[in-house]
Amino acid sequence: MQLKYLRTLLEGQEQIQRIAGLAWSPNQQKLAIASADRHILLYDDAGERRDKFSTKPANPANGKNSYVIRGLAFSPDSTKLAVGQSDSIVYVYKLGESWNDKKVICNKFPQASAVTALIWLSSGAIIAEKSFNVSPGLEDGKIRALHSKNNKSQSLYGGDSICISLAANTKGTGFLSGHNDGTIIRYFMTDEATEPLGRVVQHPVPPFALAWPQGGFCAGGCDQRIVFYDNMGRQLRTFDYSRTEGEREFTVAACSPNGQAVAFGSFDRIRIFAWSPRQAAWSESATKEVSCLYTITSLIWRRDGARLALGSVSGAVLLFESVLRRTVWQDKFELIFVAPSQLLVRTLTEPSQQLTIESQLGLEIDDVRIMGRDNYLVARTEESLILCDLTRNLSSEVPWTASGHHERFYFENPNVCLVFNVGELSLVEYGDNCILGSVRTEFVNPHVISVRLNERGNARENKKLAFLLDAKTICVVDLVSQMTYGQISHETKIDWLELSETAHKLLFRDKKLRLVLVDTYTGKKQTLLSNISFVQWVPQSDVVVAQSNTNLAIWYNIDLPEHVTMQSIRGEAIEVLRENGRTVVRSQDGPSEHNYQLDEGLVEFGTAVNDSDFGRAVHFLESLGDKPAAKAMWHNLAIISLEDGNLRVAQRCYAALGNVSKAYYLAEMIQLADEFEASTGSPGLLCPEVRAKMALLGSDLRTAERIYLEQGNIEAALKMYKQLGMWDEAVALAERRGYGNIAELKQQHMEYLMSSEQQEKAGLVLEEQGDVQQAMSLYLKANKPARAARLALKTPHLLQDEQLMLQVTEGLVRSELYELAGDIAHRLSRPEAALALYRKGGAYARALELGRVVAPQEVTSLEEEWGDWLVSRKQLDASINHYIEAGATQKALEAAVGAKQWRKAVQIAKVLDEPELIQRYALDLAKHLAFAGDLDAAEDMLVRANLHKEAIELLNRHGKWERAYVIGEKYLPSEQLRELFVQLASTLEEQGKYRDAEKVLIAVNEPDLAIAMYKRRELYDSMIRLVEKHHKDLLDSTHLHLARQLESRGKLKNAELHFVASGDWKSAVHMYCSSGRWEDGYRVAKQKGTEGASQQVAYMWAKSMPTESAVRLLSKLGLLDTAVGFACDSGQFEFAMELCRFAGKPTDEVHLKIAMSLEDEGKFEAAEEEFLKAHKPREAILMYQHAGDWQAALNVAEQHLSEAVGEVLIGQASAALETRNYKDYEALLLRAQRPDLIVEHYKQESLYEDALRIAEEHYPTALNDLRRLQAQLQRGQAQAQANEDAASISRSYLQKAAEFAKKEQFRKAAECLMQIDSSNAENAVTLERALLRAAEICNQFLEGQDAQELAQTLGPRLLAIKQIGPAAQLYLAADMPKQAVDVFIKTEQWSKARRLAKEIDADLQLLAYVEQQQKLSLKNEGNIEQLADIDVVSALDLLAEQGQWQRCLEKAKQLNPQVLQKYVAVYAAQLIREGNCTTALGLYLTYGAPPIEAHYNIYTRIALDCLALREEQSEGGSLWRQLREFLFRLIHSLKESPEQAQSSFTGSMEQFLLVAHYYATRAACREVQALQPVALRLSLALLRHTDLLPVDKGFYEAGMDLRQAGRESEAFVMLNHYLDVCEAIEEGSGQLVDHSDLASTDFPSSVPLPEDIHLKNDPNLHEEVREWVLAVSMDQQVDQQLPTDDRGLYESSLGSGDLACLLSGFPVRGRQPVTFQGSSNQVNRDVWSKFSVAVKMSPGTGIADIITFTEKWQGTANYVMH
Repeated sequence: MQLKYLRTLLEGQEQIQRIAGLAWSPNQQKLAIASADRHILLYDDAGERRDKFSTKPANPANGKNSYVIRGLAFSPDSTKLAVGQSDSIVYVYKLGESWNDKKVICNKFPQASAVTALIWLSSGAIIAEKSFNVSPGLEDGKIRALHSKNNKSQSLYGGDSICISLAANTKGTGFLSGHNDGTIIRYFMTDEATEPLGRVVQHPVPPFALAWPQGGFCAGGCDQRIVFYDNMGRQLRTFDYSRTEGEREFTVAACSPNGQAVAFGSFDRIRIFAWSPRQAAWSESATKEVSCLYTITSLIWRRDGARLALGSVSGAVLLFESVLRRTVWQDKFELIFVAPSQLLVRTLTEPSQQLTIESQLGLEIDDVRIMGRDNYLVARTEESLILCDLTRNLSSEVPWTASGHHERFYFENPNVCLVFNVGELSLVEYGDNCILGSVRTEFVNPHVISVRLNERGNARENKKLAFLLDAKTICVVDLVSQMTYGQISHETKIDWLELSETAHKLLFRDKKLRLVLVDTYTGKKQTLLSNISFVQWVPQSDVVVAQSNTNLAIWYNIDLPEHVTMQSIRGEAIEVLRENGRTVVRSQDGPSEHNYQLDEGLVEFGTAVNDSDFGRAVHFLESLGDKPAAKAMWHNLAIISLEDGNLRVAQRCYAALGNVSKAYYLAEMIQLADEFEASTGSPGLLCPEVRAKMALLGSDLRTAERIYLEQGNIEAALKMYKQLGMWDEAVALAERRGYGNIAELKQQHMEYLMSSEQQEKAGLVLEEQGDVQQAMSLYLKANKPARAARLALKTPHLLQDEQLMLQVTEGLVRSELYELAGDIAHRLSRPEAALALYRKGGAYARALELGRVVAPQEVTSLEEEWGDWLVSRKQLDASINHYIEAGATQKALEAAVGAKQWRKAVQIAKVLDEPELIQRYALDLAKHLAFAGDLDAAEDMLVRANLHKEAIELLNRHGKWERAYVIGEKYLPSEQLRELFVQLASTLEEQGKYRDAEKVLIAVNEPDLAIAMYKRRELYDSMIRLVEKHHKDLLDSTHLHLARQLESRGKLKNAELHFVASGDWKSAVHMYCSSGRWEDGYRVAKQKGTEGASQQVAYMWAKSMPTESAVRLLSKLGLLDTAVGFACDSGQFEFAMELCRFAGKPTDEVHLKIAMSLEDEGKFEAAEEEFLKAHKPREAILMYQHAGDWQAALNVAEQHLSEAVGEVLIGQASAALETRNYKDYEALLLRAQRPDLIVEHYKQESLYEDALRIAEEHYPTALNDLRRLQAQLQRGQAQAQANEDAASISRSYLQKAAEFAKKEQFRKAAECLMQIDSSNAENAVTLERALLRAAEICNQFLEGQDAQELAQTLGPRLLAIKQIGPAAQLYLAADMPKQAVDVFIKTEQWSKARRLAKEIDADLQLLAYVEQQQKLSLKNEGNIEQLADIDVVSALDLLAEQGQWQRCLEKAKQLNPQVLQKYVAVYAAQLIREGNCTTALGLYLTYGAPPIEAHYNIYTRIALDCLALREEQSEGGSLWRQLREFLFRLIHSLKESPEQAQSSFTGSMEQFLLVAHYYATRAACREVQALQPVALRLSLALLRHTDLLPVDKGFYEAGMDLRQAGRESEAFVMLNHYLDVCEAIEEGSGQLVDHSDLASTDFPSSVPLPEDIHLKNDPNLHEEVREWVLAVSMDQQVDQQLPTDDRGLYESSLGSGDLACLLSGFPVRGRQPVTFQGSSNQVNRDVWSKFSVAVKMSPGTGIADIITFTEKWQGTANYVMH
């Protein structure tokens, strides 16, 4: 919990101004402060002072300074304030609900002694108006209760010493009193207390700071200790601050309203203690020190726990905010967690509202979401679910098992929340802390779930749920009894249902849009209407409104659904509203809405009836008169009033209906009821006679009988039955009850039967009595021969009376009871007559049974006759077997088909071989087989019946086109077959089954018809698909054709697609531009065309718009400058000017383009004007210069560009020079002051005399150079003469060579030509020709030794003059291939060298030589790219040598993993040698670490070097996470290899991984204050692994962490050992290290010593450790040894069989540790809980990463306790 300072309400004073008390009103609106000057200050919730009033003494004569205020307390309703004073009185002030209300004293409670403390309790067991305040704290030690309601007080108990403190529990039902002798007494004001009363504990010191939180109480005092007790007074935990510097006595304590936090005040300090539901323990969560605050005298929490106010002895009052954390939900709500189990929800919109959400179970709330249109809140704890209705401030907390947050919540019902989870639907009523009900269903749409909870107020426990068990079954559940109320099955799927508000009716709609009404009491189901699109119950009534097509149906009396009111309606009904005495149906018809008002009177009648307001219902019906609807309503009201026992209303209803008998009957009942009520005083309905008559009226005779019998009035019950003519029931009742006059009753029964001519009934009575003769006579007299015959058959002696039997037989025949007559004939041994009678009576079973005995030859005919008889009576299915028995197969087939016994019919038809016999029924049988899915049998049936066409049609209907085509090819002509399939395709096309039609046409090889079909139907995608498949060459033309067609129809978007598909995007652009859809045209041009095309379209688009709009468009597209350029290029200068003007751009460019255009047209003067407007005078000058108008150019230059005058004159002078007009040339250049140009020209022309003349006059500085050049010229002429002599020498060599060649002395000819060199050659051409001629001679005429000798001399000379080809050819001709290849190598023509080497050397040795030379050359040049093309390994080696490792690795990555890993290893080794292990680590993280044995040393070295780094070098722990990930991946790779999985290297890497994991976990823990102890544990656990990490580093870090935690004795041992190790490192001997102090640990004693100490770069810190150890060693109070636990080991050490905790490194101890699915490792549950809390409380830290990695490494955690 955090304390955040908000504001100071009162400033502290320099003298004592003790704040006597603070009180916060329960409604959180007022804060009362009792100041030292005996005034009460009132502040609002914002901390602003709103009022002030003074208190008064008990005796005014003593003066205002005669007392001090000892306590303040608000009443539970926040309207009163109690003030306890030291002058032995308590005043209760009435403050009122508003600030302006007058403050008056409403109660005075004088006391026997001074008041020392005061609280005001509020108990739920007391009536709301009755509040009481308790003012214990009298100086005599008595505790008294003061009742402000009756102004009375009472003593509760007395203590042995003065009361110094009081503390109420969180429920306000009890309190604790603390006394000066340390006694703490508990007392409850209600009888519901579950804890013992009286003295609960004897605190060591006076408990001035006393609080009663949940689960116990706590106290503090002058011993500077805070002790938490449980409910029985046992100590739970003690917080000792006696050694804390600056801490003084605790003076006051206050418990938060939810009981999960306690604040203790002392000197300048507040300490907050919080209860952790997860750990079930108290811990200190926050401490706030305020300097100069002095002793805190008062503490008070606001009711919601979000504010804490304190007052001090100096008069200061400070306000703090006390929250755990706060979040904002979607900028609508602020969620403020004031305790683990409590949060405040505050709206961020005006007006702001605040709600308090609290776990009633005291569990920590860890997930909060606001749902349901921001009206509902869902919060979770470990064991419960909290649901809150924010609009009504109703909350529920129900037990809930965590299921991974997979629940779905539905808030459509305002009274109940539907929670669906894994197939179970749970209902939670807002405001109720238990689950209302749970059912299993897979249908959770709110439209198929209906809940009704005590609606309309006429049934308090009427809670029903209707839901779908399956898609066709509705289940109605009584949520009170949790019993199934009924199930309704339906033949069609149900898509909507809703119960009426009283839940006695259920409406549902099925998928066929039929509306069905169900009476939930009787289960009666009735279809109301079809084609229902809307249905709803009218609110607060049982009226139903539904829409069917364009009609609105209204059932004002749903109990008589046949009475429906219909009216037309426009649009679709959307809702039914009932408000302000009107009921309206709203409908939506397009953009307009319509209202249809219902008959409010009829609606009101239904409401009155359902609310049992019968008087209002009768009054309404009387006002209706004789309207048709009134009769049904009277009837309905009569039934309801009878059910309610309202006899007079029922009588009035039946009278209105004209039912005189019922009205008279009810009048009798009313009279009986009135008499009973007058005589007994009990309600008339309790009269037994009335109750019996009520049962009779409801036709419930059994109930009436029971009522009579309960009263002992059997005569009345018998009379009831006799009056109703129910003599059998009367006799049965008499026999059952042992009635004395039963014989007389039976005689009366017989007389009644005879008098009413019920001879048959009388005969039955006589038959039962055994008088068969008389019974037989009565049966015959009553014309009941069947009864007589049955009696005769049961009585053998009657059969002997032939006359009687003849009479019976005749009667049977007359009655057509032939079977009975046959039985009698058979009994009389007349078989032929019996057989005839059986046949005549259709008793063929008896006839067959008899016939098999007397006439076996007729059995077959009897079977067929039986079948015919059954067919005549439409019992076709029964006749089938008889026909089969008779062998009448044809008749059996007809009967089977007629009875639709298809399976039997098919079996019979298979027996028939003649097609003509089965042809009649083949179609019906085939249809049945096809329907059953047996197409093969159906096809076979039709083919056997020669119905080939029908077989094809059947197969086509089922999409079996290929099989149908095969049958058609076999049995039908081709034309008929094609016609049949094409016609089928047409039919499918008309039905919209285009894909089926396509399949049919493809089956008959008619793809063109399918294409035409798709074209007709404008299904162009399918059309294109077929064209692409069957006419690919026509695809583009088809696209174009469709595009043109779609364009003509205005479907431009579709046309665009086809234009683009055909590759003609320009047509698409043109189409859009032509239709004015420039934006689409621009889009197409930009996406499909070139950049210039889109720019051209944008320009044309802009031209079609007003200029201002065009400028905006072009600016938006960034094409304004381009458009201006287009306009100028096309000569539309005006448009370009307009664009520039509206865009605010300069027009220089436009003027320039205009000028250039005019220049091209020869309009130089106009062009000049435009050039000047464009501020381009130089271009105007150039124009005139090009035109030769030098004067005009000169004029422009002089007027507008003076610096160009000289250029013009120079240009004119050049023109004069071209015409050899030296005079003007000299004059113009001199005018331009450029004599140097004249001199230079004359020098070039060797006219030194003229040059000297000009120089002497105008350019004297050039005279010396000119004279020197003139002398050189003269010397050159002499040299030229000498060159002519040399040329004659070379010509002589050429002539001699020609002569030798004529004589075929070719070697001499070549040598003669080789005599010509640069010294005697006339020029370079002569030399080149001579050498080439010499090479040609060698190639053609020399060979062997001559050729080789000349080639060795001539080849280098040819190379010198860059004749590469001839030089190579020379060497080849001389049989010197290597030298020929060297020619190309020296000139770096590697491809030619390679090709030549391949051609002349079959062994490819020369080729290898060439490649080697090229590699050396590329290496020397550093040309890596080309080298890589030839030899990538050499290129990689070169990159590695140059240190370009990134390029090297990227190229190696492109080859294969083996090469990559080779260079990764080389680079990593180099980095390790340079001491850069972190970069090496990153290298393997990037490129992977393969399980290659050659790399194992590198992996080990990286791990060791990283672990040797200091904590500061880990970059906040990221290094440890990287090392952990590297090792995890490496181990995973190793374990994938079977031979490496169990190797020792894998084991060592797993140890390194564990150490890296500890380091990463420790770094993450240091980010969270609550996990600092875990970080310390990890430092100690790492000492177990000092064989892997530097031993001095481990002991240094552990010692410093222990020192920081205040555990000095352990820190001394660790740091002392660190110094011993450092000394051993410096001395180079491990023998100097003493391990005796570590005997109780599992730290390894034999470990390698590092080369350097860990703090070699920080000697100051090393010296600080040394000095601290020296200082502590001199302190006798520090125990200089490690403590041990109950195992005799140091706490971090692992004993035998102990496992190390993965998150703390300590031994796993305690109950139910957290295990993992993937390994046997474990984590201490308390550590896992701390990490889980830290993940939620500190989401920005690395704790979540630790949990994630641990589960990835070890498998999913099993952290649920069992």
